[in-house]
Amino acid sequence: MDTGQIKQMFIRKFGESAIGPSVFHAPGRVNLIGEHIDYNGGYVLPAALEFGTTLVIREREDGLIRLASTNMPEEAEIKLGEIGLNKSGQWTDYPVGVMVELAERGFPVSKGYDLFYHGEIPNGAGLSSSASIEVVTGYGLLAMGGYDRDTVQIALLSQAAENNFVGVNCGIMDQFAVANGKKDHAILLMCDTLEYKHVPFQTGSYKLVIGNTNKRRGLVDSKYNERREQCAAALERLRSCKADLSYLAELTPSQFEDFKSALTDETVRNRAQHVIEENARVLASVEALTANDLEEFGRLMNLSHDSLRDLYEVSCDELDVMVEEARKIPGTLGARMTGAGFGGCTVSLVHEDDVERFVREVGENYRARTGLTGDFYVCGVGEGVE
Repeated sequence: MDTGQIKQMFIRKFGESAIGPSVFHAPGRVNLIGEHIDYNGGYVLPAALEFGTTLVIREREDGLIRLASTNMPEEAEIKLGEIGLNKSGQWTDYPVGVMVELAERGFPVSKGYDLFYHGEIPNGAGLSSSASIEVVTGYGLLAMGGYDRDTVQIALLSQAAENNFVGVNCGIMDQFAVANGKKDHAILLMCDTLEYKHVPFQTGSYKLVIGNTNKRRGLVDSKYNERREQCAAALERLRSCKADLSYLAELTPSQFEDFKSALTDETVRNRAQHVIEENARVLASVEALTANDLEEFGRLMNLSHDSLRDLYEVSCDELDVMVEEARKIPGTLGARMTGAGFGGCTVSLVHEDDVERFVREVGENYRARTGLTGDFYVCGVGEGVE
């Protein structure tokens, strides 16, 4: 759906006005490599997608905030003085939470607005639909209020909205990638310090194909906490070898080889090995992409998935089947799970001449082997919020 069509839907919903609406867009995001290492002091390498969330917004004169979407039936109408007093448990909590955080930072919403959202990101696919809504709301309201738009601060306030108002304890990667993405670039990000740089990602004749397993992710929270505890245990033991160690990812793979005998528990040792080698793969990926070596990047994607499957054990049968089938397609350079695991999505780098075959054959074989129907999204790397 193009911007003109979304504007027409906005007018049908909210009516004509002498004031023309403004339009803002924030993308979804995918993490290309660097999984389960953000909380271990490692780098992540996300990228903004070409599709995301469009916000059409127009000022009102009566002090009302009205929220509606093409994707969800729930709507909201809130008086200016009552923003954030109640939670609905619906999608509208995301933009309302952003308004609360804007007010706390000295940028209160002081006028009424009609806000109309159109999302192209499938809910629950792990492509950051919530972060996209939050970031486009923060950016749009700051622009409408005549304020500066610092995209790093917008990422932080969007994360705070999700943590504090919505009640989801997410990290910063999703909002940061959505706010600070750059076309044909990935973002090398250290999540705890927000140190970052854009890395060229010139895919040329290759496309990103994101495969949604449509497997419900029921184990994520409990297993996530368990992995964090195992990593903390590994860190504590390894400090007997290196007293000043703050994070597992500070170690190089060669240092880990020297120290790993201190980890007598095989499971804990495997977890630490994944973290340290995955961080090295992220840094090697930056070198490969800077040199425009997509074959090497694909090899590193494959190694990442195998490590997440065998050492960190956060994959599942459905993810593994989709990755196995993806790798059978001749034009696939690399395929891996992306996100927290136990379901969700894969990301593959596929030659454009083989994309149609990829979607058809991977889809058919995945359904035959799992009984589930996967969804596929073909895209390139797009801009951040604008």
